[in-house]
Amino acid sequence: MKSSHDFAKVFEKRQRAADGHLLVYAVENNVGRTRFGVSVSRKVGGAVVRTSVKRLLREAFRLSQHDLPSGLDLVLIPQRGSTGSAQLADYQNSLLELTRRLSRRLSAGKT
Repeated sequence: MKSSHDFAKVFEKRQRAADGHLLVYAVENNVGRTRFGVSVSRKVGGAVVRTSVKRLLREAFRLSQHDLPSGLDLVLIPQRGSTGSAQLADYQNSLLELTRRLSRRLSAGKT
């Protein structure tokens, strides 16, 4: 996801889940595949740190995308306290668990 309209739509739904490494917002889409966007605050660190975290999150998504539920728009936000210690595997595990939790919540809300 790239447009601010897509991000606003995800934030507007207010479906989120978090753990020690990641905060994930989710909304269902009509595209049929899972898309994502990354939002990294300046509170996380300087430009070099933020870029590094974005790369880790993009790689975590790339490696996990086939295991994620399909048909979701996600916004990934790293938790401020964990960015120095979080590794790729931590972000992958968080992404899988939180996305599955949100998918169950969204599908339960449809009925």
